[in-house]
Amino acid sequence: MSKLPIVSGNEVIKVLTKLGYQHARTSGDHAILKKEDHSGKKVVPVPLHKELAKGTLLSILHQSGLTKERFKELLK
Repeated sequence: MSKLPIVSGNEVIKVLTKLGYQHARTSGDHAILKKEDHSGKKVVPVPLHKELAKGTLLSILHQSGLTKERFKELLK
């Protein structure tokens, strides 16, 4: 099992934009990112916090279809 790094919301947004997600809007302290592909639309809210909780990060990874290993590769 791979350990997740401690990351900010902005770092997660940078990784998701590498995958083709685009910033759609900001609602409060959450950035809403969208991506359209062959399977349809994906919408991922990302809290703009200095440190994301592990469960929040896992939820974002699940919603975007990323594995922990792929996320850590793109984070570099």
